[in-house]
Amino acid sequence: MNQFEVVRDPLWNNIRLEPEALAIIDTPAFQRLRYVRQLGHAFLVYPGATHTRFEHALGAYHLACRATKDLEVQLAALLHDIGHYPFSHALEEAGLPPHEGLAARHLRTGALATTLDRLGVSADTLLPLIQGTSASRLAGLIAGPIDVDKLDYLSRDAKMCGVPYGVIDVDRLLTSLTVSAEGLVLHAKGLAALESLLFAKYQMYRNVYWHHAVRSATAMFKRLVRRAIAARRVSPDDIAALTDDALSHDLQHQDQTGLAQALRERRLAKRALDIPATELPAETHDWPSRDPDLLERVEERLASELGLRPDQLFLDFPAKPDMFDVSLPGLGSLGLPRVAAELHRSAQRLRVFVLEPADVPARPVVELVTLPREQVAARLVNGGPLLTHRSPSPQRGEGARG
Repeated sequence: MNQFEVVRDPLWNNIRLEPEALAIIDTPAFQRLRYVRQLGHAFLVYPGATHTRFEHALGAYHLACRATKDLEVQLAALLHDIGHYPFSHALEEAGLPPHEGLAARHLRTGALATTLDRLGVSADTLLPLIQGTSASRLAGLIAGPIDVDKLDYLSRDAKMCGVPYGVIDVDRLLTSLTVSAEGLVLHAKGLAALESLLFAKYQMYRNVYWHHAVRSATAMFKRLVRRAIAARRVSPDDIAALTDDALSHDLQHQDQTGLAQALRERRLAKRALDIPATELPAETHDWPSRDPDLLERVEERLASELGLRPDQLFLDFPAKPDMFDVSLPGLGSLGLPRVAAELHRSAQRLRVFVLEPADVPARPVVELVTLPREQVAARLVNGGPLLTHRSPSPQRGEGARG
């Protein structure tokens, strides 16, 4: 086996695919990634954001090959998104299991499993690397603060969206990495490049991933999928094997919410409330991003209290502090962990989206998200109003106008 191919890539120019990678790429499970967009509904805001998990996987493989000659690490980079759902991470936010856990069904069954067996590569070795549980000293290349996944997607997403925010000194980072008994270590000469990575994440989250229209579309899509699952029109297992277009087609069939057609026509819910997390109390809780069942119940109650139908209001307070993780050996004294926490808070915004005009009071919504999950659930059970203070408050948002 000595045949290789070279693929033209808009980000890395030429990507050399070795025979082992080619054998994997030719399997149906991997080819599905051609039809799963990398950024979900971001194309509704940035028209160029139609790139897919397929080219991202090739890019991650390319960077892994630059970083190490270890075949298993290289193939883990190629396969790190093999179990990914359609439409980016929206379905995980909706309550479906993390996509890393779905990799096993592909690596252990079907043509991909047969190919790995023929290559002499064990799924039992690849899965821990993909799922972030491997004891390998190179595991940080696949799941860590400076993994090849982040280096590719931040650079690729910025380029395809046409924004200047995701600029990272990838060469400096890769050449500054060394391997010790503790795992990956970054040489002091790479610290400036690490800072650029941290700020690139911050800018991309603020301006692309958590853009208000992207989050509105994501909230609508999550509700649409949850309704379809509850009505047993689709199942989580089936969804995990679909492409973006296939899932969209299935969701439009017998949709009672009207959300599928609204998304297709880009009739997105508008901001009735939009507050930076830096203006919220420090004790604000993250149940809106961690408990989709509770979130949906809260949204339905809020909609009812505001005179809206159940599927016309969406509360959004995304949280992903691990994306700003910089826990590498020797970095504690630099203050980067504290900076990372501040960047995460600066990127967050509390928003309420509505599909019909509504006056959403800020104070009671803010008070609601400062409560622990258990207290919010108890208020729902008690049947009392969630919007306990309806006095006029400064409007932060674009209202509910078109």
